[in-house]
Amino acid sequence: MTFNALLLEQSDGPDGKPVVTSVVTEVDDDRLPDGDVTVAVEYSSLNYKDGMVLQGIGRLVSEYPHIPGIDLAGVVESSDDARFSPGDRVALTGWRVGEIWWGGYASRAKVKGDWLVKVPDALSTRQAMAVGTAGFTAMQALVALEAHGLTPGEPLLVTGSSGGVGSSGVLWGGLAGHHVVASTGRLENSDELMALGASEVIDRAELAESPSRPLLSERWAGCIDAVGGDTLAHVLAEMRYGGSVAACGLAGGSGLPTTVIPFLLRGVNLLGIDSVMAPADERATVWNRIGEVVDTAKLDAMTTEVPLAEVAALAGPILAGKVKGRTVVATR
Repeated sequence: MTFNALLLEQSDGPDGKPVVTSVVTEVDDDRLPDGDVTVAVEYSSLNYKDGMVLQGIGRLVSEYPHIPGIDLAGVVESSDDARFSPGDRVALTGWRVGEIWWGGYASRAKVKGDWLVKVPDALSTRQAMAVGTAGFTAMQALVALEAHGLTPGEPLLVTGSSGGVGSSGVLWGGLAGHHVVASTGRLENSDELMALGASEVIDRAELAESPSRPLLSERWAGCIDAVGGDTLAHVLAEMRYGGSVAACGLAGGSGLPTTVIPFLLRGVNLLGIDSVMAPADERATVWNRIGEVVDTAKLDAMTTEVPLAEVAALAGPILAGKVKGRTVVATR
């Protein structure tokens, strides 16, 4: 048997540097990795890391040929794991699938049962991929902020709010009853961000520079930060006493030009968010919360669907910050 897949190959370019190319082709089932659950994949999604893999950036993939796609959702075809049975609707995000393990840009995948979760009843498999890694990460950040004292009605800043993680953070924050302030460099998206759940939209330029002083006027009770760099430093200086920032991205850089003053004088918390290797119990908590608060109409409104043959062309745009909302990839 065969399945349809986006297959990456690596070769030497004219200058001797490796070049990654892609083609949609049929692949023999016996080439699948040695997992214990076989999934008929219906949808995957497009994330920043997918763009890196598709363009061969960052040495995320060590062996070629390779099937990318860090997310997948579909129906179990066969299982040697007692937790899953044929017909179960399942989703997978993280675990370095699509990097060191063949991923979701295919109509079939073979993975480890430990990596799978059952799709909440409130979601279709397409909607589970509209959530995907970006939406999972944003909810993971919100759950962490609430665990550190963020309560409904308080000002919740979301940086990079036109991107996948940011727009998901706006959606989840609004649905959870928080006063969401969306920061974006694309103010033309303001109406869409307000429709998702933002109470205010601000220009990212307000936060783009390192703070002039270690502490600025207190503005934010919490922040979902997908930007990092100077923006994160600025936000830390504006946090309210005891407030928390959930750091989950570095679109603005990996450096952090700040001081310890916000932590020592305002008791600010900087929470690191890792969605790739998050343990199973945390994943269950996050997906359950998504199922509880989700507004599928709003989720659908922020989602664009593309066929497998078109996803490679979106690698450049997503790395350049030109893809808004969420993009799901139909694999069948």
